[in-house]
Amino acid sequence: MSIYQKFGVRKVINGSGKMTILGASAVQPEIAEALGAAAMDYVVMEELMVAAGQKIAIATGTEDGCPTAGAAPGIAIAVAAVIAGTDLSKIERLPNSDGLKNEIILQKGHVVNFGAPVAQMITLGGGRVIEAGQANHVEACHIKEAITEKTAALFYVKSHHAVQKGMQSIETMAAIAKKYNLPFIIDAAAEGDLKKYAAAGADIVIYSGGKALGGPTSGFICGRANFMKACRKQYKGIGRAMKVGKEGIIGLLTALKLYECQVDDSKLQIERMTWLINQFDKTSGIKGEIVQDEAGRAIYRANLTINPEITSKDAYQIIKELEEGNPAIYTRNYYANLGIISIDPRPLLKRQEEVIAMRIKEIIKEK
Repeated sequence: MSIYQKFGVRKVINGSGKMTILGASAVQPEIAEALGAAAMDYVVMEELMVAAGQKIAIATGTEDGCPTAGAAPGIAIAVAAVIAGTDLSKIERLPNSDGLKNEIILQKGHVVNFGAPVAQMITLGGGRVIEAGQANHVEACHIKEAITEKTAALFYVKSHHAVQKGMQSIETMAAIAKKYNLPFIIDAAAEGDLKKYAAAGADIVIYSGGKALGGPTSGFICGRANFMKACRKQYKGIGRAMKVGKEGIIGLLTALKLYECQVDDSKLQIERMTWLINQFDKTSGIKGEIVQDEAGRAIYRANLTINPEITSKDAYQIIKELEEGNPAIYTRNYYANLGIISIDPRPLLKRQEEVIAMRIKEIIKEK
């Protein structure tokens, strides 16, 4: 019995991914031990924040860092930092930024919802969202023409949620930011490369601690030292409402330490998902294939394409029954409208792909 079942909620099999709605990651024992040890002791939080910033800087190859409660508060705090800096009077005004340089420019195809709107997180930090170009086509001149004396920063969303074609590259955005002497912020929440985006020219990069890192619910910002100092100062303002605890910081730092030794598990991902697909070789109405992550990450999922004329149930019906069962099985359903159910192997615990295969077969046999 899981700890959650003891409190009256169903067991969950997570084949969806490291999703916030399912608690993000199941941490390694070493991280769990660190969380427990941190919870049973005291620390001067300001000292811990500074020390954590230095550890984050080492892991990311940047000047400094700032721990956060997640990537979403990281967006709000980073935006607040470029608007208010370390000026306490301005910090205490936010999110009211009237009269300040507060315009944050991002490409229209990056104005996405990741469970909440990116634009709302920017607004919480006092930013006024300026959308450049169109949802499927942005030119460099769209971004340049959006820049005014009120522009506080350029913002880029690196995510599978964002439009993947017709957008300007990180390199182009970085060059424009440099030309106009503007901070360049990248939201790289679920990305696994902790050095790539700062090296590509970002002044501020935001990551989740509970996604690719496999840490607890947490996050961090990294980049130029002056901005990181300003980020930490926001905890005297809007950051207070989204503060990260001592346990979260220690869990994050432990996850960063373990991440340095992480090995590529893509071969194992492919093996597990190939096994899953093979279970449907003789099942009429279900065709499986291995696909790589839309954003190019080393993630290999199983796509099951459902033919409802044969199975008598479409993808949506199967998804619904999977989620309503006990255990509740959650899959990745961005292409359910095309009849595709996707399974992400990364969050699956040992042999849970066997339960998924068995349950899907049971569902399509139920008339």
